[in-house]
Amino acid sequence: MKIPFEEIVIKAKFYEKDITKFLRDMIAIPSESCEEKKVIERIKQEMIKVGFDHVSTDPMGNLFGKIGHGKHLIAMDGHIDTVGIGEIKNWKFDPYIGFEDDKLIGGRGGSDQEGGMASMVYAGKIIKDLKLEGDYTLLVTATVQEEDCDGLCWQYIIEEDKIKPEFVVITEPTSCRIYRGHRGRMEIKVMTSGISCHGSAPERGDNAIYKMAPILLEVEQLNKKLKDDPFLGKGTMTVSQIYHTSPSRCAVADGCWISIDRRLTHGETYESALDEIRRLPSVIKAKATVEMYTYERPSYTGLLYPTQSYFPTWVLPSDHVVCESAVDAYQGLFKKNPVVDKWTFSTNGVSIMGRHNIPCIGFGPGHEDQAHAPNEITFKEELVTACAMYAAIPLMYMEHLKKGDKQS
Repeated sequence: MKIPFEEIVIKAKFYEKDITKFLRDMIAIPSESCEEKKVIERIKQEMIKVGFDHVSTDPMGNLFGKIGHGKHLIAMDGHIDTVGIGEIKNWKFDPYIGFEDDKLIGGRGGSDQEGGMASMVYAGKIIKDLKLEGDYTLLVTATVQEEDCDGLCWQYIIEEDKIKPEFVVITEPTSCRIYRGHRGRMEIKVMTSGISCHGSAPERGDNAIYKMAPILLEVEQLNKKLKDDPFLGKGTMTVSQIYHTSPSRCAVADGCWISIDRRLTHGETYESALDEIRRLPSVIKAKATVEMYTYERPSYTGLLYPTQSYFPTWVLPSDHVVCESAVDAYQGLFKKNPVVDKWTFSTNGVSIMGRHNIPCIGFGPGHEDQAHAPNEITFKEELVTACAMYAAIPLMYMEHLKKGDKQS
């Protein structure tokens, strides 16, 4: 069928007030990782209201809204957990009451990333209104725990729910650009051990903190030497936390450990990243232990699904049918070429494509620099733009399949 681009744009603008109200309702519900139950219930209510064919949750608490009954399963994902508000003194407005003017909506989660959720739900409404169903089933997912452990929700969806879409649109903020990848990441723990003694005679002991000091300096220098990639950019590492154990403040420390935030560019793996640290002279001399963290925190339903804190890099080729479908949908809707780029931060794509090789493409309202920041805002115009895109992408993909475009 011919895609009615102009009608889709008109409908998206028509629903701006509904999208805005829905987003503000979500913002008003605190929904940090593992505490998403109430916002999931609010999203379920809206999906039913606009006419989704089927709405359900899985044992982890992820919410699924389905439209259509075709054989091609297409998913659109938005995580609906948020980070905390941080230091309240840094906010100029209440992060949950938020604010609204002619152009902006303020509040925690507006850009990262409940705005994408609001636009997706009303894209479903547009598909219903304009009868844009085809030989596809659209699965809109409201996923949990992403801020705590990106990709964990989709590990569960793919491995336990046995849901494997042909591709996934990730609706994290992209400033309404098309994103086709990002660096991976991992959380590394480096530990040194010592022997405690009374602080008045430190020579009797073996100070674990002193052993860590040269490691910190070598990690800082190693960051400058990591692999670069022309599209994704350079791998990075930084020490994000430091801890110690000691019998008291009057004793030599018998344990010290640091956390390293490691960003992995194309071609880097968790094995290579661990080995780089293990080979540092200071690590060898201190006989330090280097390992990955494991994430073990139950979801709001009580389900525990442990995983290693490794989140693989992924990149979708620019000539992939999914990327070309997104580009063509944008051109059809807005009569101009989109910017095609990548995220700086990490998304659920680390599991969907990084672990399971299911193609991902990114398009979302909101800006990356608003994520996790005080005074978070998003943009009404972008909510409308994203809504139109989400309504058009499935049919555009179907058009490409008819032409026999390549999928890998």
